[in-house]
Amino acid sequence: MDSPLHSVFWRTTSAGDVAFLSHLAVDGNVAAATQNQALNAIAFLYRRVLDRELGDLGSIVRAKKPRQLPVVLTRSEVIELLSRLDGVHRLAAGLMYGAGLRLLETVRLRAKDLDLERGELMIRNGKGGRDRVTVLPARLVAPLRDQLAHARALHLADLAEGFGSVFLPNALARKFRGADREWSWQYVFPAAARSRDPRSGAMRRHHLGGGAVQRAVKRATREAGLVKRASCHSLRHSFATHLLESGYDIRTVQQLLGHRSVATTMVYTHVLNRGGLAVRSPLDQV
Repeated sequence: MDSPLHSVFWRTTSAGDVAFLSHLAVDGNVAAATQNQALNAIAFLYRRVLDRELGDLGSIVRAKKPRQLPVVLTRSEVIELLSRLDGVHRLAAGLMYGAGLRLLETVRLRAKDLDLERGELMIRNGKGGRDRVTVLPARLVAPLRDQLAHARALHLADLAEGFGSVFLPNALARKFRGADREWSWQYVFPAAARSRDPRSGAMRRHHLGGGAVQRAVKRATREAGLVKRASCHSLRHSFATHLLESGYDIRTVQQLLGHRSVATTMVYTHVLNRGGLAVRSPLDQV
């Protein structure tokens, strides 16, 4: 049984949680998603660390900051950005725009996820733990062949030196003995050097860091003179918007992006390059 001191502690802690979450909304002016993330972190602390239920927090002031529309580049802006990238950074950015991939989905691609003959990409364990198939741009087939050849040469060199294993998710390494050393499981974008895996202590070759790609895209955006606050995710937004502009069905775009609900995909109908809400201005009809 909890002592009176424990009871005071938990009441004080809960009150502090309410005050903190309300502070985020009132003083921090954060988006609703940011406040929800903080709430989820607190709930995780109580449930997994303190082994207690969080209880009712009904008096929280909820954040109501509206969700902003995504930053979408025009086709000419995409060309300007990609032309200022090279090597693996250009290939990674091309996949984000050409296949609608998220940054982590791109750098975590494995050799077995590419079907160059069918022009398909398999995204495994994407956001929400879902798999999906998306289009592989024909223009990237040749660069991807070269990248796979480079990655395989690194893998063979690692094997010759007594290394060559790669991290496998969901305990697959225990289920399929030796699979972590097979070529099919190796990353398409391997890191330049091996590093120690903090989970197991094994020396492995991880995938290319997402931060390096982000910095390259940011630099290319600046060099291209783009005034929009473009990022890696803007390339994915542009993929969806340009497909809708080309007349593709929104359900198709939803499947390619891996959205659980079509309502999430609907946001791109508001940023189509046809004027506000696809309405033709009366001034253009005079």
